[in-house]
Amino acid sequence: MLRYESIEGLIKEAEATGRLLSDLTLEQQAAQIERPAEEIYEGMRCSLQVMREAVAEGIDPDLRSASGLTGGTAWRMQQQVEAGKTLCGPMLGGALVRALAVSELNAAMGRIVAAPTAGSCGIIPAAVLSLSEERGLPERETVMSLFTASAVGMVIAQNASISGAQGGCQAECGSASAMAAAALVELAGGTPRMIGHAVAIALKNILGLVCDPVAGLVEIPCIKRNAGGVANALVAAELALAGIPSAIPPDEVILAMKRVGDLMPAALRETAEGGLAQTPTGCALCRQVFGE
Repeated sequence: MLRYESIEGLIKEAEATGRLLSDLTLEQQAAQIERPAEEIYEGMRCSLQVMREAVAEGIDPDLRSASGLTGGTAWRMQQQVEAGKTLCGPMLGGALVRALAVSELNAAMGRIVAAPTAGSCGIIPAAVLSLSEERGLPERETVMSLFTASAVGMVIAQNASISGAQGGCQAECGSASAMAAAALVELAGGTPRMIGHAVAIALKNILGLVCDPVAGLVEIPCIKRNAGGVANALVAAELALAGIPSAIPPDEVILAMKRVGDLMPAALRETAEGGLAQTPTGCALCRQVFGE
């Protein structure tokens, strides 16, 4: 039975049984809450559908957040993709569209899936939906990859944090990016060991990222960090699938993230008292929304 104490533990269990990490996670979750596996699967399938709907609703040129600070960027990115003008092709372009769309819908008070948080909600949907559409993957495989992502998220939450207020944005967009990378590797047919390397690489690339929301709102720079987070997940998955290992094991990276978060001053942990929130423009935007 799976325990979410370490990534290495997940890998060894999957290797020992010759089964996918997603299958083991679904089985464990069903046993833990004493419900049929298909019932648990159906709940995850519904979450995937909400992700799809959030993408569709978020690609709206007129979408704006309540503050008026953000909105419409997913639509602009989509125009670039459809015109064939993206630098990195339609796969990454489509992922950026989806990440922006879900994040912007969140800022506009739409219905999203916290994955694992609202501030990082666009990364996992963008990753799994983009690869699924690009390769024409069956829905069941796409849904099951979310169980793999969730297993990684549970390890991170248990050993470090998924809260920006506790560990900075490395704990939110970093964790989501690592979870997305794990899902991508499984969807692409990678091994459990490759999943571990992808998790480590993704987290290392965002290690130390501060949480500094302008005006204290989950909009600037959060929305564009979701786009950066899915790009990072794709990079990590690509490297791992190519057989490129992380020199530092994933569990050590997670512990390093915890230590870095503990060392961050409060001003860089979702208080809007430092970083981009305290730039001249950040302060001006805060006054624009809330007044003097």
